[in-house]
Amino acid sequence: MLTVATAGRVRRLIGVTDPRDRAQELLHLWEEELRREIPAGQDIFDAHVHLGTDIDGMRGDYDEMTRIFDAHGVSRCFVFCLDEPDRVPAFSAANDRTLAFAERSQGRYIPFARLDLVEGPHEEANRSLDLGAQGIKLHPRAQRFDVGDSKLEGVFAIAAERRVPILIHGGRGLPPIADELGRLVELHPEARLIIAHCGIADMGRLADRVGHHPNVFFDTSAWNPFDLLDFYAQVAPEQVLYASDYPYGQQPSSLLIAVRTAKAAGFDEAQLRAMLSGTSHLIADGKPTPPPTRPVGSQELRIPLVFARISAYVTTATPLLWTRQQDVIGAMGLAINACGERSPFPEDMQRVRDLLETARDSWTALADIENDRDRWRASRETFRLLHLANIVACTPQA
Repeated sequence: MLTVATAGRVRRLIGVTDPRDRAQELLHLWEEELRREIPAGQDIFDAHVHLGTDIDGMRGDYDEMTRIFDAHGVSRCFVFCLDEPDRVPAFSAANDRTLAFAERSQGRYIPFARLDLVEGPHEEANRSLDLGAQGIKLHPRAQRFDVGDSKLEGVFAIAAERRVPILIHGGRGLPPIADELGRLVELHPEARLIIAHCGIADMGRLADRVGHHPNVFFDTSAWNPFDLLDFYAQVAPEQVLYASDYPYGQQPSSLLIAVRTAKAAGFDEAQLRAMLSGTSHLIADGKPTPPPTRPVGSQELRIPLVFARISAYVTTATPLLWTRQQDVIGAMGLAINACGERSPFPEDMQRVRDLLETARDSWTALADIENDRDRWRASRETFRLLHLANIVACTPQA
């Protein structure tokens, strides 16, 4: 909940006329609010970050990520490359850069080797692990392979033998993957598997097939709060790892969505601390993790309908921003107008309205920014405001 002092500062933002200045100041205020949401003295372990340059143009910068980590108390992370332009052959050059980043961090960044199943995955896994990699990254959508590919059995065998975790993409762009992953887990139960993005590609079936397994984990790097709320209702807290998916995931929204949805689902402080760092530390250090208990979330969601409407409007508007369009269908106007309706949570409603109005003005001003890099940064700030608004709308009074 906003403190009285912070709420006053938000009200004074009305006098800030430059849309980008207002956006940056509001994001700064939410950085302060995020620190109040996290348990006192808690460090953060980010289980899913990228460094490098993706073929889609996204860039994970070492210095930027380090500044973000320093500001938010991130003590360690699992790091791997993006889908790099020089990924052929076998991601070897990109994996070497990841190893160099890890060495530069003096142990803070724990390197994973990214593999392509069509280019010597077993040889590249062993080469990178011999050089100091401490995990394996697989991305079946980007590298266009099927989870049923027989080469994966060899990758899981290497991970089991060498006692390193595998992190696999489990988000958009995949067919159902639960049966094949379940088969691999049964063949190599010693291998520790982290399924990214809450396994939203096949969440319910993954929870049924591997949700009970002590060496299977899921990371929280998902954009939609409803995905996370459903996820917590199906997966044990002991299997949940906080993750941002930097540079795609940004702060303060990445941490805030994980923490607020976990609290709304019913995580106690010990479970929240384990999610934020405790379990990932155990995995990184090769130590035993607690056995899975029972999910704590609910299969039902109760929020005021007006907040559900606002969330739907924001979700409708967001792809337009991502594709560099203006809000041609007027979804932002509908969301902001809905903020004027009666609500049992007026403080949260006002917070959502502040974020949406600032995002609307920032979005409109993008057309006047001539420099491509500046326009991209302003667009990212605008998205962060929209994302924060959606998180609060989906978790009022979390």
